[in-house]
Amino acid sequence: MRSYRSLFRAPEFTPFLLSFAFFAAAQTIGGLALGTLVFRATGSPLLSAVSMFGPQLAQLTGAAFLLSGADRLPPRAVLSGLALAFAAGTGVLALPGLPVWAVFAVVLLQGLAASLGGGVRGGLLTEILSKDGYVLGRSVYNMLWGLTQMAGFATGGALLALLSPRTCLLLAAALYLTSALVTRLGLTARAPRSAGRPSVSATWRTNALLWSSRSRRLTYLGLWVPNGLVVGSDSLYVSYAPGAAGTLYACGALGMFVGDLAVGRLVPPAVRPRLATPLRLLLAVPYLFFVLRPGVPLSALAAAVASVGFAASLVLQERLMSLTPDDLAGQALGLHSTGMAALQGIGAALAGTLAQLTSPATAMTLTAAGSVTVTLTLAALGRREERRPAVTGAGPAGSADPAGPAGTEGPAVPSAQAAVDS
Repeated sequence: MRSYRSLFRAPEFTPFLLSFAFFAAAQTIGGLALGTLVFRATGSPLLSAVSMFGPQLAQLTGAAFLLSGADRLPPRAVLSGLALAFAAGTGVLALPGLPVWAVFAVVLLQGLAASLGGGVRGGLLTEILSKDGYVLGRSVYNMLWGLTQMAGFATGGALLALLSPRTCLLLAAALYLTSALVTRLGLTARAPRSAGRPSVSATWRTNALLWSSRSRRLTYLGLWVPNGLVVGSDSLYVSYAPGAAGTLYACGALGMFVGDLAVGRLVPPAVRPRLATPLRLLLAVPYLFFVLRPGVPLSALAAAVASVGFAASLVLQERLMSLTPDDLAGQALGLHSTGMAALQGIGAALAGTLAQLTSPATAMTLTAAGSVTVTLTLAALGRREERRPAVTGAGPAGSADPAGPAGTEGPAVPSAQAAVDS
C-alpha cells in the first residue's frame, strides 16, 4: 500500500480520520484557550504551560492501571466514550469563576481518561490497514494532526482576539461531541483484540513484558524524551509571545505536516531507519537560537523547521511494531502514547519552572540543549546495541532482544527507531 488512493479505499479509514480530526481540533482550540485563560488569571508561565500540557502527567497513572483496556475493550465504545468525557470536562472548564485549583483537577481527570486513547487508536489503525500500509497511514494520521493543529491554533488565536477564552472552550466542547458522533456512526463495532478482562495485573504484566526488551526500551526512550523536552519549549509560546502564540503553534504544525509528508510518502523504506537521529536533532537544534530572543518572524521560522523533526516518530513507531507481537499492538502503542504524553507534561513543567526562574527564551534554549544531549546519547547506545549481537552471536543486528521469556518476542525485522504521537 504505497499510494494515497489505495489507502483511502480501505474501509473505515476516512471516518477514522474524521473522528480524530474533530477531537484534535477540540484539543488545539481548547488548549490554547485554557492556557490563555490561566495566564491572564495568574500571569505565571509555569501555570500556563502546565494547564496546556500538564494533563499528560496523569496519563502515567492510566498507563500503570488502565492500559490493558487498549486491547481488551471494544475500540468504538472507548473512543466515543472518551470524546464524550472530554466534552463534559471542557464544558466544566468554561464555567465562570472556576478557581485555578479546580481547573487543574478537571484537566488531570481528562488526562487520566485520555490514557486509553492513543493505544486504542493505534491498535485500531493496525486493524483498518494492512501491515504494509501502516507507515503511510500513520503519516496521513500525523499530517492530519499537523494540519488540524495549524488550523486550530490559527483559528483559536483569531477567536481569542474576538471572543473570551470561555466561549472558545464551549466551542471545543461542541467539537468533542461531534467527534463522538462521527465515531459512533462511522466505525463498525469490533471485538477486542485480546481475550480477557482489563485489569491492573494484566496492565502491569504486559507493560513489564514490553519493557523487558532492551531494543524496545531504547525505542520507547527515543520516542519519549527528546520529544518531551522540545514540547516543553513549545509550551512557552504563550509566555514568550503572548500576542502571537497561535501563529507560532500554527507554524510548528505546518513543519510537522511537511515532515510527515516527506517521510511517509517520499522516503524509501530502506532509507527511513537512517533518518531517526538526524530528525530528532532537527527537532531541537533550531530552539537553541532562542537564546538570542528572536522576533516573531524568525521564531515562527524556527518553529516550522524544528517541527519537521517530529517525523522521527514514524520511523520509531515502525521499529516498535516490528518488535511487538500483533496481539499486544494496542498496549504497545498505548504505552508509547502515554509515556510520550507524560514526558511532554514533565517537559512543560520543567520548561515552565526554568522560565519562572530565568526567562521563557532561556528556558526554551536549555530544554532544547537537553533534547540534543539525550538524542546523541541514545544514538550511541543504539549503535552499541547493533554491535552487541555480532559480538555475542545472539543473531543479526535488529533482532529481537532475547531478554524476555521464550516465545514472547515478535519476529525480528530490521527497522527504524522510536517515535511520538504528536
